[in-house]
Amino acid sequence: MHNYDPLLVIMTQEEIWMQNYNEVMTFIEKNHRNPSKHRIEEHLMLNWVKHNRKLLKAGKLAPERVEMMGKLVDLWEERKRVNQWR
Repeated sequence: MHNYDPLLVIMTQEEIWMQNYNEVMTFIEKNHRNPSKHRIEEHLMLNWVKHNRKLLKAGKLAPERVEMMGKLVDLWEERKRVNQWR
């Protein structure tokens, strides 16, 4: 028996991408920080952003997503953690 989430089965790739995008944007705006690699519960968001940044840099991201991802990357860089010991 597969453990499929019934909502994900009927969602399109575009809807799933938008859901992930909105989840990351909401997280950053609410917590005033980026998802952490040190918190297991935030790994999916972190990995999603990393994957889409690679696609963006390689020029392989769908054209309709480029502008949105650009906004996310700008916000990501704004919220980037600064090493306090520098």
